[in-house]
Amino acid sequence: MAAAAAAIRPMRLASLTRSRCSIFQTAYNPTSARTGAKYLRARLRGPSMVKYYTPEANIAHIMRQWPELEMRNFAEEERLQDVEDKKKRGKGAPKKAKEKGDSRRASRRR
Repeated sequence: MAAAAAAIRPMRLASLTRSRCSIFQTAYNPTSARTGAKYLRARLRGPSMVKYYTPEANIAHIMRQWPELEMRNFAEEERLQDVEDKKKRGKGAPKKAKEKGDSRRASRRR
């Protein structure tokens, strides 16, 4: 039996593999090069992940969608009040420059 298996020429085995790949619709890769076919054949994970995580309830989105509910976003109101208080103390964000010459960077020397 071992003598019969040794008698099969490599060319015949290659043609058998080529025909097997065409019948079963698999990739013919005689050099065993890395093709990534395993990952391309795999099922996509994105849709199941999207289904797993429920959409977050965004208060701002709900308020824009249904203004007749007259909801209040207390967290946003508190944030705006904090920003206003910081500006009064001089700790707020700097004003944006209207033109290129108005910016601090333009006035700074090199």
